[in-house]
Amino acid sequence: MNQALAPEPARPFRLPAIGWLRACFRIAAMLLLFVACLPLFYLARPFTRHNPLPRLFLGGIGWLAGVDIRVTGERVHRGAFLLANHVSWIDIVAISAVTGTAFVGHDGLASMPLLKWLCAMNDTVFVARHDRASIHQQVEDVRAAIRDTGALTIFPEGTTSDGTGLLPFKSSLLSALDPLPAGIAVQPVLLDFRPEAATIAWVGEEHGLHNFLRILARARPVVLTVHFLPPLAGEALASRKTIAAAARKVMAQALSS
Repeated sequence: MNQALAPEPARPFRLPAIGWLRACFRIAAMLLLFVACLPLFYLARPFTRHNPLPRLFLGGIGWLAGVDIRVTGERVHRGAFLLANHVSWIDIVAISAVTGTAFVGHDGLASMPLLKWLCAMNDTVFVARHDRASIHQQVEDVRAAIRDTGALTIFPEGTTSDGTGLLPFKSSLLSALDPLPAGIAVQPVLLDFRPEAATIAWVGEEHGLHNFLRILARARPVVLTVHFLPPLAGEALASRKTIAAAARKVMAQALSS
């Protein structure tokens, strides 16, 4: 279950008829996009280290969902480990569309064959946060993903927040960065849905499908500003705990400004 800064009751799920029409139209268009991109993905696969089709597909999903992505700051273009806050499924779509990043996911996702197949298309790195014996392999997987894709993203809160603040960052999720592999820049990224964060966030007891449908039923665009904050440096990179603390601090400052 996703958590907010404070527990929230489930939102009643109701959509007007026009909302259902918008959602169904968008879902149909997304399925057509997937069908079109799938053969192109496999055709391009032998000729590229990082297949561009997932980025194009996710960018298309964002456009079809009515997401208006705006970008501030300068992102690291090669060798970037991105730490982002997490509010909605839109986060994955937006960051991928802007950067072409792969993602870090917990190993539980790999136990679901269909989800594992979809994640693997975008070079997802699965991390077993409690398996210290596999840390060396996880570090190698992180290096390979960043080398192949140029960027790798993790959501250190470990779940979604309500978008108005930040949950504690779980340093255990950053175990593959302790010690930090050479040549990798750690860059905090703030995803800012203000002033409509509360209407976008997936929190409380709301079912994930309901959140998905609510967003697709909107008439107004979802405005999301992606703030690329300066990469961490110096003592902030000493360990996974200092990385988590420093990234959260600068992201909280940006969110409150």
